[in-house]
Amino acid sequence: MTAPLRVLFCIGINQNFFDLPTGQGGLVWKAFSGMMDALAETPGVRVIGDIDDDSHMVGPSDGWPWTCYILADVDTQQTVKDVCNLFRTTTVGEYTLWHYAKIEARIGRALTVREDVDLGV
Repeated sequence: MTAPLRVLFCIGINQNFFDLPTGQGGLVWKAFSGMMDALAETPGVRVIGDIDDDSHMVGPSDGWPWTCYILADVDTQQTVKDVCNLFRTTTVGEYTLWHYAKIEARIGRALTVREDVDLGV
């Protein structure tokens, strides 16, 4: 059995969201919540946790530090691609979610001692 990929999904909210008239961001938030549900329900994905930093970071983020993060165990790189694709397929009125936000995935493994490391014991 292969260990799952440990994936950090890094999400940034972009300027288009902040350009919306005051009080009109609800449609984006509703779509974002739907994307989060779809991500958690994607076969092969086990969400470990998430972090949102919209209290200490105000405004768009096009890179680090990101607005929010989702940490998950994922079965394959294809599933990681499928999750990222949710930003292209989740509709927000006449747009899709990627008009208002971006996502990048960092793929690694759980932080453990690899089997090929000699611990000298």
